[in-house]
Amino acid sequence: MASSSSAIFLLLITIPFANAVLDVHYYDQTCPQAEDIIYQTVRNASNYDPKVPARLLRMFFHDCFIRGCDASILLDSTEENKAEKDGPPNVSVRSFYVIDEAKAKLEMACPRTVSCADIIAIAARDVVTMSGGPFWEVIKGRKDGRISRANETINLPAPSSNATKLIQDFAKRGLGVKDLVALSGGHTLGFSHCSSFESRLHNFSAARDIDPSMNIEFAERLKKKCPKPNKDKNAGQFLDFTASTFDNDYYKRLVSGQGVFASDQALYVDYRTKWIVESFARDMSLFFKEFATSMVKLGNVGVLEEGEVRLKCRVVN
Repeated sequence: MASSSSAIFLLLITIPFANAVLDVHYYDQTCPQAEDIIYQTVRNASNYDPKVPARLLRMFFHDCFIRGCDASILLDSTEENKAEKDGPPNVSVRSFYVIDEAKAKLEMACPRTVSCADIIAIAARDVVTMSGGPFWEVIKGRKDGRISRANETINLPAPSSNATKLIQDFAKRGLGVKDLVALSGGHTLGFSHCSSFESRLHNFSAARDIDPSMNIEFAERLKKKCPKPNKDKNAGQFLDFTASTFDNDYYKRLVSGQGVFASDQALYVDYRTKWIVESFARDMSLFFKEFATSMVKLGNVGVLEEGEVRLKCRVVN
């Protein structure tokens, strides 16, 4: 296992996917300062608000998983259309202002050049790296979509999903079992409100109160944070013990029965995913390598050949 959490994985590739070609060097001539501008913006925001890294990483996943990586999650709702960001699973997605700020700076430096979809992809990489996780080269050239529908967010994986459902959901997007387990490791950054997991703590079934896959002491601690009825709507739990650091603690928690979501713990219960969880729990450098590889694959889901570069990320041109 690597002793340092700042391992670097360079993925210098050009990948054709979904009728579009992305390239690491896409902005080398047209906006060479693009990644520096995005990094500085994300770093400043993260220093001001420690919740930013987890929020931007989640934003990238939620964007790519619906219509592909087209920044559709950034579009505001209109009188005629309720957009993705207002769908139930996305109501808790925050920090859109960080993307807005980066876009405004990029429009001053390189007008009509850098897509909002690429900003999200680069920002997601940056928050992982600055939190102690791996670095990878982001391949670029995505276009921004013009369609965003709240009702499509039902297709996001639910925190109550079992492994079979998760495997199916990822397969529909060209992502395999190892990608599922690796990308779930993004939960090493983040926090969940009680509403996403309290069903595992109270009246789980007719036979038992607590989900039997949970460590009983951990479940009792969560019960104290999430009593029933729960008057504190902000109460919840960090998804691993080192929630501000990108590491493999998430997998160690699954091995000990301390996954917060049912969908997390399911990865250790199912034979198809258990061995991968165990390998990542043992070897952080392996997890970093596979996470970087899977993030590149996720960033190629549904990439648009025909699209636009929005001038403002919240509205179509």
